[in-house]
Amino acid sequence: MNELVIDEKEELVMKLLHYFITEKGYNPIVLHGGKDEIWLENIEDNNEYGVVRIVSGYIHNNEQFSFDSYKTKQIIKQIKKKTFSLSINTLSIYVDLGDNVKLESTDKVDCVYLSNIDDIDKYDNLKINFPTLKHNLNIKEKGINLFSKLTTEINKSNEIKAKKNQDIFAPRKPIVTYTLIIINVILYILSLVIGKNTMVGLFGLHPELVKAGEYYRIITCMFMHASTTHLLFNMYALYIIGSQIESFFNKFKYIIIYLISGILGCLFSMIFTQTWSVGASGAIFGLLGSMLYFGYHHRMYLGTVIKSQIIPVIVINLIIGFSSSSIDNAAHIGGLIGGILASMMVGVKDRDDKIDKVNGFIITVILVVFLIYLAFFMN
Repeated sequence: MNELVIDEKEELVMKLLHYFITEKGYNPIVLHGGKDEIWLENIEDNNEYGVVRIVSGYIHNNEQFSFDSYKTKQIIKQIKKKTFSLSINTLSIYVDLGDNVKLESTDKVDCVYLSNIDDIDKYDNLKINFPTLKHNLNIKEKGINLFSKLTTEINKSNEIKAKKNQDIFAPRKPIVTYTLIIINVILYILSLVIGKNTMVGLFGLHPELVKAGEYYRIITCMFMHASTTHLLFNMYALYIIGSQIESFFNKFKYIIIYLISGILGCLFSMIFTQTWSVGASGAIFGLLGSMLYFGYHHRMYLGTVIKSQIIPVIVINLIIGFSSSSIDNAAHIGGLIGGILASMMVGVKDRDDKIDKVNGFIITVILVVFLIYLAFFMN
């Protein structure tokens, strides 16, 4: 049986892939038309380089290198648009250069040439940002043993990442969403029995009544609706958006996001509207804000969804709100802000660290205190 032979260049590429995927948590980027190059991203872990590019193709002269640099910048622009990133530092690793090629780093794109493992010592940026790179590339196995070891560990790392993503994106039964819908429907039916004006008078939001001590209205108004159309529109939106947020976060976090969004929506309404207000739309806009926050943290997967679906829905509904005097757009804006801050406070699984959550909590508390001051003491 012939032993598998891997040349030094292929071996080095495999070792680099193994290091960045298994040790540094980078993920492959699928490129259409990419040849003899592998793109990897990890824009979430505060790395110096959000993108690492391994070029295995032979670059034989400066003209070809210039074209490669231009192509790299164009692809990075597309990645920045997809990920809503103002800046992404990129590391291009070349493993096969002609003797006369002058390697030049450009703005936000650092270039290195590694013909072997020892070349790592020539680059301070590699030694500083990836101090274990040389050690991890120094693998003793050769041939079929090397290929088997690296591919097995890369596949295992990818399987773990896939399971994490599956756990995050797997649909779950939206029990809390169903419960919220049932409560809203029951209370609306009750309002039809005893009179909608009576129910709104008892539980709707009005700044003067809240300031008079009826603080419960800040919560109860979220479950009141003025008409059947109002109820159906909000409940449909709650079912669609709420089911996803409940799945992406967990039930407890979802309740926190919903209530904080609704409360901030009510405080904004008290400050800017100064009239009766009812409905779940403030809290629902908070869920849209939460979706925006979640999507940003998973923007490599949901970047297109954010641009084509989430943001247009938010903008269109705000425009509709500004065009109608009967819609409490202040509550919508307050809820949207509340959803983003509440999501930051409870955190996105495997994405936010403790500092992000603490900052979210502090900002939310400061904003709530400030809004209470404006609503109760300045109006």
